[in-house]
Amino acid sequence: MQLRVVPVTPFQQNCAVLWCETTRRAAVVDPGGDLDDVLAVVSEEGLELEKILLTHAHIDHAAGTAELARRCGVPIEGPHLGDRPLIEGLPAQARMFGFQTAGRFEPNRWLEQGDEVTVGNVRLAVRHCPGHTPGHVAYFHEPGRFAIVGDVLFQGSIGRTDLPGGDHDTLIRSIRENLFPLGDDVRFLPGHGPMSTFGEERRHNPFVADRLFQSR
Repeated sequence: MQLRVVPVTPFQQNCAVLWCETTRRAAVVDPGGDLDDVLAVVSEEGLELEKILLTHAHIDHAAGTAELARRCGVPIEGPHLGDRPLIEGLPAQARMFGFQTAGRFEPNRWLEQGDEVTVGNVRLAVRHCPGHTPGHVAYFHEPGRFAIVGDVLFQGSIGRTDLPGGDHDTLIRSIRENLFPLGDDVRFLPGHGPMSTFGEERRHNPFVADRLFQSR
């Protein structure tokens, strides 16, 4: 699996183009906007766009989804059904945060814990990680020891839980019970900012480090 990160929107959201080296088939993960920049990467790498994958439906991650699906004629997979209200509210989110109009859409496939998605010959395991949003999912590539976690976990921080549908305790459980067990060596791409590893966050993240839970 290969991947290029394309920071998009004023929020500098880590949109990703990932692809199968064998088939050159690709997915765009979280097309929040700046679609011409995203599609330029697809063209530069000589890829065939196969699908769109979503971690969750906040505006900075999902605003360009409907337009990209229409322009390229590709299906949308994810997030979990719990984010349907956020998808239905995308136009309102766009007005609130000053985005150009963001169209509603219906994913071709809602995802659940334990599902698998494919991009060419690449297989990604789906982890349902609510807390930032009810329907947030993460994608794990076991052979590459790599995960795309959206806004669940960041280098040195965690996702916001003060937005509609957020819940702090649920988010902590998602991180510690559904991401960290994948292994300390797993490198992850967050929704914003630099990559890190689960091991680094277990040691040093002030919200979810192991030392915070050892006395409980």
